[in-house]
Amino acid sequence: MPCLDPDCWSIVRVCRLFISKRKSAPISSSPPKAQPPGIAQAWSRSILIPENRLREGNLESAGIELATEGADGVEKQIFRNLSGKKDRGVKSYDVTSPFFLRYRSVKATSLNQTHRDMNAKMVDFGGWDMPLHYGSQLDEHHRVRGGAGMFDVSHMLALDIKGETARDFLRQLVANNVDKLTQSGKALYSCMLNPEGGVIDDLIIYFLTESHFRLVVNAGTADKDLAWMLARRDEIAPGLEIIPRRDLAMIAVQGPEARARVWQVIAGSQAETENLKLFQATFFDKYFIARTGYTGEDGFEIMLPAVDAVEFWNALHAVGVAPAGLGARDTLRLEAGMNLYGQDMDDTTNPLESGLGWTVELKSDRNFIGKQALLEKPVKQQLIGLILLDRGVLRSHQRVITRPDQNEGEITSGGFSPTLEQSIALARLPLSVSAGDEVQVVVRDKMLRAKVVKYPFVRNGKILV
Repeated sequence: MPCLDPDCWSIVRVCRLFISKRKSAPISSSPPKAQPPGIAQAWSRSILIPENRLREGNLESAGIELATEGADGVEKQIFRNLSGKKDRGVKSYDVTSPFFLRYRSVKATSLNQTHRDMNAKMVDFGGWDMPLHYGSQLDEHHRVRGGAGMFDVSHMLALDIKGETARDFLRQLVANNVDKLTQSGKALYSCMLNPEGGVIDDLIIYFLTESHFRLVVNAGTADKDLAWMLARRDEIAPGLEIIPRRDLAMIAVQGPEARARVWQVIAGSQAETENLKLFQATFFDKYFIARTGYTGEDGFEIMLPAVDAVEFWNALHAVGVAPAGLGARDTLRLEAGMNLYGQDMDDTTNPLESGLGWTVELKSDRNFIGKQALLEKPVKQQLIGLILLDRGVLRSHQRVITRPDQNEGEITSGGFSPTLEQSIALARLPLSVSAGDEVQVVVRDKMLRAKVVKYPFVRNGKILV
C-alpha cells in the first residue's frame, strides 16, 4: 500500500519540486560484469525508497507493485495494492524522480524473456527481474488452489555441500538436526542462526549421500548466506566444498493437479515420483524432483539445467499449468501460514518467537551456532494468526493492542486472502494471547477489531479457520 505518513510524503514533495527544475542527469552506460551460467543481466532504473518503507526482497509482502513506465530516461514508479484493487480510501500515486534515478545491474533468470513474452508484469525483487503477475494475481492464486500453477523460483540459490565432513559441518551450522536425514532424497527445513540466536536465513537441506548435501536458500540473502557458510567452513571443516549451482533453474509446480501435469511432461517420471512423501526428492534423468512447496498445496519443486528451462516451462503451459507470479506466491504462502524471511523473521528475531520452534532441536548435545543464546533467552512472544473483523486491510508493522493502552505486538505479514475473502495476518504477540481472543489493530490511526486464530488459514484447498 502507498506510504501515507508525513515523513514519507515530505520525500515525495521534495522529489516533485526537484523534478520541476531539473532534467535527468547523464547516467553511465558501462556494460554489466559477466555472470555464471544460468544468469542473464538486464539494465534497470530504480528509485531509492526509504529503507524502513520497503525492505529489499519483500515487494510482494509489502503490498507494493513497482510498475516501470516512462520515457526520455525518466522512470515512473506506480504504487498499487497487489490484489489489483486500491486500498479503501487510498489513491494510487505516480512518483517520477530523476534525482533519485540510478542504473543498477539486475539479474535475470533463464526464463526472463519467456515471462515477458507471456506479458508478465516484471519487478525488481531482491536484485532479480521477476514476474509479479501475468495479468491477474487473483486468478493465478485460484488456479493454484484449484488446479495447477507454476512459479519461476530460479532466483533462489542451490548449494551443493561436498566432502567427508559435510554432515558434521551442517550439525553445527543449522538449528535443526541433520542426523534425522538418513534416507537419500530426504529433506529437512531449518534455520541458520547467528551467535545471538537471530535467523540468518531459513533453508531446505536435501540429503543425497553421506558426503553430498544440497541446500536451497533465499534469493535476497544468497550472497550473505554463502559468505557466512564459507567463513564457518574455514573454521569448522577446511577443505569442504560449497558449490553454488547457478547452472540450475528451479520451477515450482503447485496445486491439486500439479503432479499429474508434471507426469504428462516428463515421460516415465510417474513411476519414480508417485510414491515420494512430503519433503522427499529424487533424481530422474536431468531433473531433481522434490515434493515440496511454498503454497500450502501439493506439488513438486523441480531443478533442471538452466538451458532446458524454457522448453520445460512451455511444455507445462501446453498441458494446462498456469504461470503465476510473486503476488500469488505471497498470498498463497500467507494463507498457508508459511514464514517469509525479512518479514516474519530476520537476524534480530528469535526463531522460537517466530513460529519456527519445530525447526530447532535443543534436546541433543549437538552444539550448533546460536544454541546457547536460545537457551538463555526466555520466550515471551509467539507467532499467531489474525482475521480482521472490521473493514480494512492488515499490513506488516501495524501495531496490535491486546490490552487497553498497551502496545504489545506487531503484524509481521498481512494482506487480503483471496480464499477467505477477508484480510488476514501473522502477528508476533505475547504468550498470554490465545486463539479466540479479540485484539485491536491500529490501521491509519483507527482501531480495528481482529480475531486471534491458529494458522494455517488454508491448506490443500481447505479453509481451516
